Amino acid sequence: MISRDDLAALLERLCPMFVLLDQSGHVQKVGPTLQKLRPDQPMLGQRFLELFELMRPRSISTMPGLLSVSGAKLHLQFRDEPRTALKGVIVPLPNDGGAVVNLSFGISILDAVRDYALTSADFSGTDLAIELLYLVEAKSAAMEASRTLNLRLQGAMIAAEEQAFTDTLTGLKNRRAMDHILERLTVSSARFALMHLDLDFFKAVNDTLGHAAGDHVLQQVARVMVEETRGDDTVARVGGDEFVLIFNGLQDKTRLDSIARRLITRLEEPIPFQSDICRISASIGTVQSSQFASPDPAGMLHAADLALYSAKRAGRACHHFYESAMADLMGNSASSGGNPEQKDLA
Repeated sequence: MISRDDLAALLERLCPMFVLLDQSGHVQKVGPTLQKLRPDQPMLGQRFLELFELMRPRSISTMPGLLSVSGAKLHLQFRDEPRTALKGVIVPLPNDGGAVVNLSFGISILDAVRDYALTSADFSGTDLAIELLYLVEAKSAAMEASRTLNLRLQGAMIAAEEQAFTDTLTGLKNRRAMDHILERLTVSSARFALMHLDLDFFKAVNDTLGHAAGDHVLQQVARVMVEETRGDDTVARVGGDEFVLIFNGLQDKTRLDSIARRLITRLEEPIPFQSDICRISASIGTVQSSQFASPDPAGMLHAADLALYSAKRAGRACHHFYESAMADLMGNSASSGGNPEQKDLA
C-alpha cells in the first residue's frame, strides 16, 4: 500500500494544485502551485473549509459533508484577498484515510496567471491550461505584432499626408494645404487675415546666379516668414516666389501692417550665397475676412491679389490693404490694355 508521503510526491507531479486532507478535514499536504498562491500563509494543519469558502454546494460545512459529494464539481474561493475563484473535485482515500481535493482555476486561469505570475511550470504537463497559456501567449504576440504594424502604417500615412501638404523645398505648407485651411476657416465663419506676398527681383537672382541661388533665397525667405508669424498661423508657398500667410483670429490693421513691414524690412537684407550676394524685396497685399459678408477662399485670394498688385504698382517693397475700389482700378487697367495679373513688373 502506498504511503501518504509517496502519495503526496506523486500528486505533486501530477496535480500541482492538490490538497491532501486527513479524516477531520485538516490539510496535510498541498501542491506547490497552490501554495504559491499564498506564499506567506502556510496551509498545513489548517481546516480546508477555513481556507476556502464553498460557493456551491453552499450547504456543506463539514468534512463528512464534503465526502458526501465525492466526484461532484465544487466551486470554491479563498476566504482572504485576493478571493481567487477555483473549481475542484474531492476523492476519498481508502479506509477512512482522508481525501484528496484536486483544484483548478477554470475560466479564471488568465486572471490567476496575471495575479500570481504563474508559468507553464506551475501546471501539469497534460493540463489543458498549458495549451490555453500557449494560445494566450501566441495571441499576445500576434496582437503586439499587429499593434506595431498599425503604428508603422499610421506613421507612414501621417508622413505621406504631411508630404502631400508640404512644399519640399522650403518646408512650408503648399497650395493644397492652403486651400484646405481656407476652406475650413470660411466654412466655420472664423475671423482671419490673408497676406499675399510676392518677391521683387527674384527672377534676376535666378537669371544671374542660377537656380541654386534662387532655391537658397526661397529657403531663407521661408525661414524669415516662419520667424515673424505665430505657431497657429499658416505660411504657404503657392507659386515659384509667391507666398500666402493666413493669420487666424487676427483682424487688427495696425498689427497686420507691422508684421508686413517687418517682413519687407528683413527680406530687403542681403542674402549671401557662396561668394555672391542676393538682393530681393517683397510686396504684400492683405485682406481681412471681416471685409466680406460671406468670405469665400476664391474671393479672399482675389482680393489679396488686387492689394498685392496695388503694392507692386506703388513701387514694390510696399504693403497695401485691400479696398473695394481696387476692383474698379483693376478693370480700368485691363481695358487700357495692361495685364493686371502680371505682378512681377521687374
